[in-house]
Parts: sequence; C-alpha cells; structure tokens
Amino acid sequence: MPLPPAAPRQPMHTRRVTYQGFRRDDGLWDIEGELHDSKPHDIQIRGEGEWKAGEPIHHMHIRVTFDETMVIRAIAVAMDAFPHDHCTHAPPNMQRMVGEVLGRGWRHTIQRHLGDIQGCTHLRELLFNLATAAFQTRTGSFTPSTEGLPPAHLGQCVGWDFNGPVVERVYPMFFRWQPPDRKKPRVNT
Repeated sequence: MPLPPAAPRQPMHTRRVTYQGFRRDDGLWDIEGELHDSKPHDIQIRGEGEWKAGEPIHHMHIRVTFDETMVIRAIAVAMDAFPHDHCTHAPPNMQRMVGEVLGRGWRHTIQRHLGDIQGCTHLRELLFNLATAAFQTRTGSFTPSTEGLPPAHLGQCVGWDFNGPVVERVYPMFFRWQPPDRKKPRVNT
C-alpha cells in the first residue's frame, strides 16, 4: 500500500542503508551493513570540503561476525567517505563490541561502549539495526530454547504479542505466556 500523496516539496537528502546476512563455512555468521548519504545538490562544509550532487558524504561499511549464541566474535569497519578527517578515530573503538551479545539491551550496550564522543554516529546507527538483521539471518533464533523459554523475538512487537493471534498460530505453546517470577513474595507465617 503506497503512502498518501505528499505536499509539494524538494529533495534534500538521501540515505541508503542495507544489510546482508551470511552463514559462514566455519559455522559463524556475518552481517554486513552499508550506509550511504548524499545530497541532490552541491554542498560545502566550511573548512572541510565540497561535495558534488550525488557524491557520498558518508559511505561506511561494517561486518559483524557472531556465533550461535549471538556473541560478537569480530568487527570490521571501512569508511570510504566521511566529512571530517577526525572521523577516522572512531573505527578502532568499534572493537569494544567484541564479546557483547546481539540481544536484549543492544542499544544500551552500543551506547555504553560507543556513545557520545566515543564513536561515530553513523557507525552506531548501522549497529542499531544490525541486531534485527542478525535475528532474521539466523533461522535458529526462531526456535524455543532448550530450557523451554520462548524465542527472543516474541513479545517484542505487536505482531509477536504473546497474547496475539500470530503467537497463538505459530507458537501455541507460548500463547499467553508470562515470564516466571524472579522474586516470589515471602509469606509470613
């Protein structure tokens, strides 16, 4: 279904972001992300440079390698285009994410290791949605755990609501599921 017609307007910026997921021959997984920013007109950033219409202002790539438990084993970064020379200080800090888990709290983990001036806004943005691409790539993430817990994607959006019709059809064993109480109230006798 298309969007409703837009008001008269002029194009000002284009951002393209893509992700690709791969199963490696060694049993690990790779997700590669690419971000490309350009303008439909020439621009100049005072003291930094000029960019022609369509020329990338940002063009960055990231590859995250992870294992079956979603633990990050390696990260590679390439920055083909960036507006400031100082941007090149950000890629080494990406290594702080090695050993972290692609899962709940992902955005907080990124912020803890790469937030504010510790990293690059654009590389962080690639990481934010990379976890979703990893879950989509790794089909095993859609199976219940051996402990009988639901797959991690359940309860994370309206489509996968524990009380909704999709969970009732696809995962009937988790329909209306509630997480176990971590702390049981004490009963005084």
